[in-house]
Amino acid sequence: MASLILVNGVHLAKQQTGLLGVVCLKANYSTDAPRKLKTTNLAAMKRGTGGRSSFNGIVATVFGSTGFLGRYVCNKLGKIGSQVIIPYRADHYEALRLKLVGDLGQVLFHPYDLRDEEAIYKAVKHSNVVINLVGRDWETKNFTFKDVHVDGARRLARIARQAGVEKFVHVSSLNATPNPQPFFTKEGSKFLSSKYYGEQAVREEFPEAIVFRPSDIYGQEDRFLRYYAHIWRRQFRAMPLWYKGERTIKQPVYCADLAQGIVNAIKDSDSQGKTYQAVGPRRYKLSALVDWFHQLMRKDEKWWGYYRYDLRYDPTFRVKVLLTEMLSPSFPIGDLHTERVEREYHTDEVQKGVPTLEDLGVNLTYMEDQVPWELRPYRAALYYDAELDEFEKPTPPQYIQ
Repeated sequence: MASLILVNGVHLAKQQTGLLGVVCLKANYSTDAPRKLKTTNLAAMKRGTGGRSSFNGIVATVFGSTGFLGRYVCNKLGKIGSQVIIPYRADHYEALRLKLVGDLGQVLFHPYDLRDEEAIYKAVKHSNVVINLVGRDWETKNFTFKDVHVDGARRLARIARQAGVEKFVHVSSLNATPNPQPFFTKEGSKFLSSKYYGEQAVREEFPEAIVFRPSDIYGQEDRFLRYYAHIWRRQFRAMPLWYKGERTIKQPVYCADLAQGIVNAIKDSDSQGKTYQAVGPRRYKLSALVDWFHQLMRKDEKWWGYYRYDLRYDPTFRVKVLLTEMLSPSFPIGDLHTERVEREYHTDEVQKGVPTLEDLGVNLTYMEDQVPWELRPYRAALYYDAELDEFEKPTPPQYIQ
């Protein structure tokens, strides 16, 4: 049947336009090689109106995309028409949900290991942007802080440089320092010191890298709000904090704001080689924040019996932390482990003269506007309808001018 249609088409073309019709028909069904592109510059191939179905010229490989912050970064990139390459390790089903951040063909996956240089090169060789979000909150028998934050970051930066990547984005930590002040432990925070040396390693391998130093990040499924909301962080209904939390000042940042800052830095031609401090718009005492969190969860002092006390005088809490690490070393219950308790009492030091997210054009989110929504699932007496105003509305925490 198909041959009969083709023959009839050829005869019809001859009757109408002679040989020209046959030539046109051959051109339509040609099996020749595809035409060569005039340029291989991806930015020159932009198409679309700017949404997820467009292509803006950015091909970004996002290491650590399956983590907390990675989901927001991938979504922001896909929303503006970027092509996103997602390296993953272990079970691919952890990364599969990220396929929805972009249109069909815009999101690609590639298995890798942080110690496999060949797999890393394959993941970045077609990209013009590489983002490193890989990190660990606690050490395991397979990966120490040095393995991930220093050696891994250096390896990614070096291979990205060799592959000709134009921009490399590295996420560090706000209070990163070679000699952290000790609080809960004698040697201080290994996390913060490894983040400092990781920055140095990235700068050595990729001098034009863009570095972000975020404070505590909050959002959906974070390890800040839910850390203090978890029952395992408390001692029954009491909250132990170093000096009752009165000597620690925090400036948490919303996850979507940090993700937007990363995307804006990629699009900004003047961001190469700069370091940005990713902090929120206001500073608070840790004591005021934790009290406010419990008021939002209807677990305040009057109705529920909550109170704070000085962690320094409670040896049982230290034993609890050590037992948690021993019984669940791969994933501590409630994110409670020695390193987390140690670095939660470092005051967020914001250096003058170092640009922030606001310099990248990000409109920062206030905690007073976002946190009540984030902590809503953790409320006591959740079956009561909040709109009936049966409970007193918590007063927002006082912030430091």
